[in-house]
Amino acid sequence: MTYSSSLAVSRQRYARRNQNVVSFRTRERTLGPISNTIILVVLACLLGLLYLTQVTKTNTYGDTMFALQQQQTQLETQHQNLEVASAQLQSLNRVQNSPVAKNLVAVTPSATLTN
Repeated sequence: MTYSSSLAVSRQRYARRNQNVVSFRTRERTLGPISNTIILVVLACLLGLLYLTQVTKTNTYGDTMFALQQQQTQLETQHQNLEVASAQLQSLNRVQNSPVAKNLVAVTPSATLTN
């Protein structure tokens, strides 16, 4: 059988005797309704997990930020208290070393009252 006759045979609609007739039809595969439902459920679960991981990360960062803000307010309060204490300690030295304080006279009681 030559090449041209084999092409002619493949074009024939009905086969003759002693000829192998194999027709390969490409069948388009489609998903059924159950498969579509399963795929949609799996995709919904994956999207839910993705959402939950993002929310969890955000909450973790929020907790960290809250702790750092509390620490910052504590440190600011401590700094303000230290500034006040420093000013008080420096003011005592300034008053003792001021020329007005050096010119003051110490007062001693001259007499005591008796009843």
